[in-house]
Amino acid sequence: MTWGQGKIWYDGKLVDWADATCHVLSHALHYGSSVFEGIRCYEVQGRPCVLRLKDHVRRLFDSSKIYRMEIPYAPEDIERAIRETIRANGLKSCYVRPLVFRGLQVLGLNPLPCPVRCVIAVWSWGRYLGEESAEAGVSVSVSSWRRPAPDTFPTLAKAGGNYLNSQLMKIEALRIGVDEAIALDTAGFVSEGSGENIFVVRDGIVRTPPSSSSILPGITRDCVLRLAEAQGVPVREEAIPREALYVADEIFFSGTAAEIVPIARVDGLPVGSGRRGPITEKIQAAYMDLLSGAAPDAYGWLDPVDGDGGASA
Repeated sequence: MTWGQGKIWYDGKLVDWADATCHVLSHALHYGSSVFEGIRCYEVQGRPCVLRLKDHVRRLFDSSKIYRMEIPYAPEDIERAIRETIRANGLKSCYVRPLVFRGLQVLGLNPLPCPVRCVIAVWSWGRYLGEESAEAGVSVSVSSWRRPAPDTFPTLAKAGGNYLNSQLMKIEALRIGVDEAIALDTAGFVSEGSGENIFVVRDGIVRTPPSSSSILPGITRDCVLRLAEAQGVPVREEAIPREALYVADEIFFSGTAAEIVPIARVDGLPVGSGRRGPITEKIQAAYMDLLSGAAPDAYGWLDPVDGDGGASA
């Protein structure tokens, strides 16, 4: 299935792609009142399996709770709907986008009268940062746009409005000729990419910014932390100064869309050899082996689409 085709789950029903519409005066269009998830389904030895389905759905409900958007379904209903939508579109592997938004009722900064609508779409999507990025890496620049202070809006919520900041970062990066951007937090420490978490390797130790650096604690980020621990690679969550990027042995991004991607250059300077380093490759291989079925799912992260429930916790 390609973009623009197939079925979309919309408030409890599967509808044709072209019929999944909303009114132009929907609250979310004017004020960014939406929350969403990015999830991947992988073909694991011929069987479609959703990566950490329960964890993604839990975060969707957490984001909704932070913004006082009560989802009119139980988490189990959304999990079943995601499986149903994948099956209805006949996909073995795909990207999954659940979206919860405030629809049409009133306009104004009080969103509470507006109905909460729920959508699930799926489509085939390759590597977000390019098919060659997993080995060759990407070029990045430190953005002039910073992540927000903790008391401006909640970065723990995966909310549509939050990503206006990310769009400014991404546009700036593309305009200066690099693939992606890195944001600093309000204290000047490294935060994350426009849509990815970041890891910095120096002397065999992997470091990643903490939640206090205005990051969205990614589910793929958690996979990296646990896979690194299992392989004896030390990982520390700590504040990372900007200059650490320039003297790192390796740097890599993690994210559902990007998966695990090495960073080859930062602000024009090569990172290590300028290609994927050994620790990045080791963690990346462990991640992809699990997703392909070459390694056992020791963590219970893979939820079969044709099953009734998942094992992830």
